[in-house]
Amino acid sequence: MDLRKVKKLIDLVSESGIAELEITEGEETVRISRYGQMPPQTMMYSQHQMPSFMPGAAPAVAPAAIEAAPAVAAQPDGHTVKSPMVGTFYRASSPGSKNFVEVGQSVTAGDTLCIIEAMKLLNEIEADQSGVIKAILVENGQPVEYGEPLCISGSIFTTVAQRHREKQSRGNTDCAFREQSWP
Repeated sequence: MDLRKVKKLIDLVSESGIAELEITEGEETVRISRYGQMPPQTMMYSQHQMPSFMPGAAPAVAPAAIEAAPAVAAQPDGHTVKSPMVGTFYRASSPGSKNFVEVGQSVTAGDTLCIIEAMKLLNEIEADQSGVIKAILVENGQPVEYGEPLCISGSIFTTVAQRHREKQSRGNTDCAFREQSWP
């Protein structure tokens, strides 16, 4: 490898934010490292932060640096639809298309709720029971893990009973619906 190429590569490494560059041409290999011999990397975890990689020895984390966890929002009761795979969550078949479901929409077993893209394959996630969508827990385009809750649905009968109780609490008693337990 020619010396001018090596000098250009050294300049590239020093001007950019990369730590190390390795180039192989035929049988020749050149490795340029910004920090010389890299110290072993250690992984630091704090109670409420993402893992971070720190070169060299890991300093102690001060207790004041650990922030209190934000309060978790209460999720509605109901049937939770969980992700059957790791992938990327999409609410619609394409960016300009209408979402498959919205909060408050009634669905029947077999209706498509969302798509999870895994390894360039689009997998439709279907409702496994009929009900009303109470909450969608994942943002469009967000990566999801296996078993992660995607949405919560409730029974259609439960929703009707809740509406009846809300009307009664507001003093509206002209509703002819009578609550009874369904098998």
